Amino acid sequence: MTVSLNKGQTVSLTKAGGGTLSKVRMGLGWDAMKKKGMFGTRSQSIDLDASALLFDATGKLVDQVWFSQLASKDGSVHHTGDNRSGAGEGDDESIKVDLSQVPSNVTTLVFTVNSFTGQNFSQIENAFCRLIDESNESEIARYELTGSGTHTAQIMAKVTRDGSGWSMTAIGTPTSGRTFHDLLPAITGIL
Repeated sequence: MTVSLNKGQTVSLTKAGGGTLSKVRMGLGWDAMKKKGMFGTRSQSIDLDASALLFDATGKLVDQVWFSQLASKDGSVHHTGDNRSGAGEGDDESIKVDLSQVPSNVTTLVFTVNSFTGQNFSQIENAFCRLIDESNESEIARYELTGSGTHTAQIMAKVTRDGSGWSMTAIGTPTSGRTFHDLLPAITGIL
């Protein structure tokens, strides 16, 4: 059963029958709006990039997974590859996380999306992030990246250790930047 999240809402990653999820995938999907011109509409490519940032309890960035580093140093987080256009159906980029293997010093994973090519979100439609249970491919939570605007990035969601389990919070904070490095000042405010 999918939970549709609003900005600020949190969902526990505890399985319905008990226990916690161990392998999850954060999917990002989007479409580029058609450009209107003198001779009708035409397609454009927009290169959105998903990133996962791993933080410890003090808010220190421990590791990152993005198009330039497709796996965390410990191997618990993997990016499936860079989609530079938004073309295709479903998830355009995915980041897989083995929560049972995330190092114990990591308390929070933050997922971001940014426009590497600099187009803003007013040129993007049907954008979403979703969390999938990798064991059965069921969608656990979905967050629509609503609100077009002049921002070029968004802090999508965070997954936080919650006792012996994990929970996901929809963030949806608009910001600007070409890579996650530009977003770090905004991220410290949501940790």
